Amino acid sequence: MESPNSEPSSGDSPAVQPATPPSSSPPPRPPSRRRLWLGSLIALVLLLVLGGGAWYLINRKGSSAGGPGFGGATVTVGNAAAREIELPVTIDALGTVTPLATITLKAQVGGVLTEVLFTEGQTVAKNQLLARIDPRPYEQALMQARGTRQRDEAQLEAARVTLARYRTLLGQDSIARQDVDTQAALVRQLEGTVTTDLAAEAAAKLNLDYTRITSPVAGRIGLRAVDAGNTVTANATTGIAVITQMNPIDVQFSVPQDRVPDIQAQLAKGEPLPVTAFDRTRAATLDTGTFSTLDNVVDTTTGTVRAKARFGNAQTTLFPSQFVNVQMLLRKVRAVVVPVTAVRTGPNGDYVYVINEDRTVSMRAVKRGEANVEVVAITSGLKAGENVVTEGGDRIKDGAVVQLQGDRPAAGPRAGASGPRGQRGEGGGERRRQRPPQ
Repeated sequence: MESPNSEPSSGDSPAVQPATPPSSSPPPRPPSRRRLWLGSLIALVLLLVLGGGAWYLINRKGSSAGGPGFGGATVTVGNAAAREIELPVTIDALGTVTPLATITLKAQVGGVLTEVLFTEGQTVAKNQLLARIDPRPYEQALMQARGTRQRDEAQLEAARVTLARYRTLLGQDSIARQDVDTQAALVRQLEGTVTTDLAAEAAAKLNLDYTRITSPVAGRIGLRAVDAGNTVTANATTGIAVITQMNPIDVQFSVPQDRVPDIQAQLAKGEPLPVTAFDRTRAATLDTGTFSTLDNVVDTTTGTVRAKARFGNAQTTLFPSQFVNVQMLLRKVRAVVVPVTAVRTGPNGDYVYVINEDRTVSMRAVKRGEANVEVVAITSGLKAGENVVTEGGDRIKDGAVVQLQGDRPAAGPRAGASGPRGQRGEGGGERRRQRPPQ
């Protein structure tokens, strides 16, 4: 028997050792609420420190750059000096050229058009012969009316002689009074016939005159609508041509109803109001004239009143139905003016940026007055000679330092100044250190 303490032989199977249970570690505990609050507080403090530092750096950069500009740098602005001038108060409007007279040339009697004595687009004078209708039928009618009138005049003369004789016989009591009265009635009847004949003769003569078609006004004739050889009728719809009076000529435009009292006040003084007509682009002056009249009603849809101005149009620069730009001068006022781009509008009203001697700007409230397309009058808040900002006002604020156009730029760092990573050579380039060859 083997002792229990003896080792087993190699052929025997090893003894099974009893399994020891694994050692179990305790589960991790969740972080305490105190630690969470402490971490959040530290993160919040760090954010506040970073934000305050960024704000400090930005404001320090802006103050060191020269003023409270939006970008912190000096802004280049346009400028102009306020000046005192005689400011013209004008009314600008869009007008239409309207001729004083437009006549459709029509035949007043019918017949064959034998001659056309004008060319299209020709300038014609008043009473100038323009066309002719065959006059022969109307000459015959005139001769017939004249013959009838002469016959009836002869009968009237004979009746008057007979009446005189009857009155002599009546004085001798040799004829009855009834015969005298009958002869007197015959004389009056023939007098009426002769009057009718005279009217018929005059009508025939007038029709003969109508065969000569003349211009009723001086003007420019348009395109020919009927050629010679055609038969025309009296008062036809189309007519022969259209004549437009060109000299003088009117321009019709509209003025705001608020300007009507000013216009009437100037007209009451007896002073003419000059009016200038410009082309479509307002680059060239077409003609100058004077204000003519106002309409008697206000257009309720637009709040304007129609007006007319008369132009001599000696050079024929104004053409009927042409659209032109009209400028009417009402009066001139003495005022301090600045360019229209200098006046800005804010929550508290109109203001300008005034440039001080140290190149800082000051926001100043102003009150604007009359204006035109270039300048605006300043009635209060600005004096003549003061410099104002005209361009770049949207990039500055009150107290900012500005640089004027034309000023020499401020001196920068020298070209040879050394930098943190090398030295500046000629031309401002950076001279890098050469690494030794390996």
